[in-house]
Amino acid sequence: MSEHDANARFARETIVEPAAIARARAHALELGAAPISAAVGAQCAVLAAASAARSVLEIGTGAGVSGLWLLRGAPQAVLTTIDNEREHLAAARQAFTDARVPAARGRFITGRASDVLPRMNEGAYDIVFIDADPENVIEYVEHGLRLVRTGGLVLVPRVLQGGRVADPVQRDGVTSAYRSLVQETQESQAVLAALSTVGEGLLQLARIAE
Repeated sequence: MSEHDANARFARETIVEPAAIARARAHALELGAAPISAAVGAQCAVLAAASAARSVLEIGTGAGVSGLWLLRGAPQAVLTTIDNEREHLAAARQAFTDARVPAARGRFITGRASDVLPRMNEGAYDIVFIDADPENVIEYVEHGLRLVRTGGLVLVPRVLQGGRVADPVQRDGVTSAYRSLVQETQESQAVLAALSTVGEGLLQLARIAE
């Protein structure tokens, strides 16, 4: 085993997932949803805590897993989650109830993100978490950067695409979109960008310009 593989395995196996999130993960997998890994979830919780987030927008519920991780880091936040899958939204609602998240801290919107996001208020969120429709990821990030306040965060998991983004031979549409997103945000004057390779990868963008 290489040093990189050993480090990745150690980082993955040291995460202790709270019982409520583990239950939500099991239900998500039963539904065929693809929740974020515990390693990425833990990073999101730390970022939510560090930013003292009070208003969080989530695109794609992961049947409640990502939302619970975000609220773990921001226990006073209100989380708005958008999903086109009614069953996944229902699972997220149940996961929040099981985790004793007060009803007033969760807002559930059924619909396509591309239809809902243009109607949302600019600069209204501390964090926008994007985990849906990878073919539209660049459009969603553009919306996300409009919707977060200055200093707010846009978080995008799965950006490494299981190693495909790092492989220049891979040129399918989704892989190319993620590759372009990583490269363009590194060069942008409007954001600070960092890329974590733990789990499935997490692109972190902080809005620094109006």
